[in-house]
Formats: sequence, structure tokens, C-alpha cells
Amino acid sequence: MQNQLMRQIYLLTLIIVVGYLVYLLSPILAPFVIAALFAYLFDPMVDKLETWKLSRTLSVVVVFVLISLLMITVALILIPALERQISYFIKNLPIYINWLKDNVNPWLQSRFGLEIDLFDTGQLTQLLKEHWESAGGVAQTVLSSVTKSGMVVLNWVMNLLLIPVVLFYLLRDWDIITARVGELIPRRYYYTVHKITHESNSVLSAFLRGQLSVMLALGTIYTIGLWLIGIDLSLLIGMGAGLVSFVPYLGAITGLIGGVIAAMVQFGDLIHVVYVLIVFGVGQLLEGMVLTPWLVGDKIGLHPVAVIFAVLAGGQLFGFVGVLLGLPMAAVVMVLLRHAHQKYVDSELYGRPSVEKQNNITDD
Repeated sequence: MQNQLMRQIYLLTLIIVVGYLVYLLSPILAPFVIAALFAYLFDPMVDKLETWKLSRTLSVVVVFVLISLLMITVALILIPALERQISYFIKNLPIYINWLKDNVNPWLQSRFGLEIDLFDTGQLTQLLKEHWESAGGVAQTVLSSVTKSGMVVLNWVMNLLLIPVVLFYLLRDWDIITARVGELIPRRYYYTVHKITHESNSVLSAFLRGQLSVMLALGTIYTIGLWLIGIDLSLLIGMGAGLVSFVPYLGAITGLIGGVIAAMVQFGDLIHVVYVLIVFGVGQLLEGMVLTPWLVGDKIGLHPVAVIFAVLAGGQLFGFVGVLLGLPMAAVVMVLLRHAHQKYVDSELYGRPSVEKQNNITDD
């Protein structure tokens, strides 16, 4: 009994020390955590290429080329397009505000007796325009923020260059690293730890790989649909709705509201509102009947509330590194809680009702 208590104290102390070290090292951990997450996401692809008789190193090089092409495509196509649409939105912000004042306010007042005093956004709009135009867009804003001091520039460049280097070595040695970590586990605990690790991996992969794929697919569907019906802010609304769709219905609701307002302001008729409803209705049908069953399957993912809490709590405790580590830690904690709950139910502490009580419960 005393040995078991000492082991528990030792484990708790180890967890506290590791957490404190992460807190102290969080300013320099970001590139390593980002590289580790990328390695986790792309390791199955490297393993798949190895089954095609490619060496591990060559497989990693092929995956690197694919990642680079993807990043270049995003940089050359999506970022300039988003910049144009954000500029368009800021330029036309007074029109949207006036439409809300002229249409939403009277409707709320007549239906519910509410009168929302929308603040005067003239100065805010002018301020946004001036800052956006003076910054010259997204790229210049980022560059201007990182060129304030030589050390900031140096740290930014070093972190940026460190990510692909660390990612390459992690991908190349991922199987070796996981095997070495497995060898450190005492054999009497190996089965339990392996089972918990396997379940944690299933939960985490279901969310990260599956849900991220669903988010990107939904963003693409919404964007193409809104573009086909002529919405000027199609990319901004569609991708925004897709990226927040990890919370059920939140992406569809926010995108639908934004799409309806954009359609009413831009076209001023109901037919385009119907088109927007069709776009998001088709997106929801595809998500429920095709995307989620195909990309996520029947694996148990993280509850949306757990996802939001994990991201916010991680950011509050460890900053940007905490945001990156929040979801993996939440997946592990959820699996541990499930195992603890099952052990409690099976233990003598939980107990079993007597036969008489069981009959009374059944009769009730």
C-alpha cells in the first residue's frame, strides 16, 4: 500500500515538473510542437509510400514536396484572394451597417419590441480603411510587425526555418522514436499504457485528420456554391464557415447569416437568399451523409465543448504552445477519464445494489 502511494506521488510530481518545464520553455517550443503535429499528421502518408517499396528518406522527401506545393498554392492563390475580399468588405462596411439598421432594427422592434441601438460605425470604418490601406494588405502587415527589432526578425526567421528541419527528422525517425518510447514503459504496465495510447490516437486522429478534412471540404463546398450564385464575399464567408464547423452547426449558422446578409445587400432580392439557403443545405447534407462517415467514420471524436475548453485553457496557461497542445492533451485526458470511470464502476467502491433493491428498481 505504501509502495503504491509512493508511486502515485512520484507520478504526480513528474507531471507537475513536466508541466512547469513546458511553461518555462513555451517561448521556444512553438516550432517543435508545430513540427511534431505535422509529423503526426503526415506519418501515415510516409508509411503508405514505404509500402510502395520506397525508402523512408525518399518517402519523407516526397511528402515534403507535396507539403511545399500545398503551401505555395495557398500563398499564391488563397491569401491574395482573401486580401481582396477583406478589402472589399471593409470598403463596403457602411452599406452592410445601413442595411442592418434599415431592415433588422425595424423587424426586431415590430416583432419583439426590441430596439438595438447600433453604434455609429463611420469612424470605425474609416479607421479600418486607413490601417488596411496603409498596411498594404496582409503580407505587409505581417512584415511590418516583425521588423520592429532585429531580434524579433531573427527569432521569427529562425523559428520559420526550424520547423521544416525538425519536421524532416521527426518524420524520418518517427517509428524509431515511438518504439524507443515504448521500450521505456515497464512491462507490467505496457498493455494498459498501449491500450490507452491506442485509444488516444484513435480519438485524436479522428478529430485532427478527419475533422480537419471535413472543415476544408465544407469550406470548399460553401465557397464554390456562393461563388456560383455570384456572392462577392464567397471565399471569406465560405472558408470562414468551413473553418468553424468543428462545432456542430456553428459553421453553417454563421455562414448562412453572412451569406443571407451579403445576398440581400448585393442583390436586394429573395431569389439569391434562396440560393444561399440551398448552398448551405446541400453542404449540411453532404457533411452528414458523405463527408463525416467517409472522413471521420464511427470513431469517437472530441466533444465540441471539450475542444473549445482545451484550446482556451491551453492558450491561457501556455500561450500559443498551449493552443497547439490543448487538443492532444484533451484527447488523452478524455481516454483516461473513460478508463477511470470504467474502473470505478467495476470496483467494490461502486458496489452493486442488493437483489431486493434491484427488484424495486425494475418494478419502478
